[in-house]
Amino acid sequence: MAESAEGAELHWFDPPMRGIIPLDDRFHVPRRLQRTMRQRLFAIKFNTAFEAVIRACATPRPDHPETWINGEIIGLYTELHRLGHAHSVEAWEGDVLVGGLYGVSLGSAFFGESMFSHRTDASKIALVHLVDVLRACSFTLLDTQFQTEHLARFGTIEIPRTTYHHLLAEAVMRDDVLFSP
Repeated sequence: MAESAEGAELHWFDPPMRGIIPLDDRFHVPRRLQRTMRQRLFAIKFNTAFEAVIRACATPRPDHPETWINGEIIGLYTELHRLGHAHSVEAWEGDVLVGGLYGVSLGSAFFGESMFSHRTDASKIALVHLVDVLRACSFTLLDTQFQTEHLARFGTIEIPRTTYHHLLAEAVMRDDVLFSP
């Protein structure tokens, strides 16, 4: 992470407690979101607008005036995407990108980096679709870094660093898993 969009240094993030979304039956889709999803307001696509997604995530918002995503991070993650390791999940309203998220896959771990929404529930619906794909592809770890109020609605839990490192070591050793939406 960078300190800010203008920050020149990148920092490694390894907190004492780590947020993850369990990929088992503890993942929860709130009822209101289930109703919204049945309306099929958005077309969900994968990896069609990666750079647009990361740039939208880097855009300051009223509730997040500062961003940790600087130009170097955009460049590095875009290169990871080109190499097949970074992925985007996009919510489209017609031909307009209205929400999404991006992250990195390694073994059976997916590291969710950031999300954005220009329409109500667009990023949440993208997250539900991501979880569906991760489950179908036999992923074992969905790292959210932090447990936020927003993510807690889905059943995010915090685990100690040592537990996270154990799960991470097992997940990255798996070479039989491929992110394939």
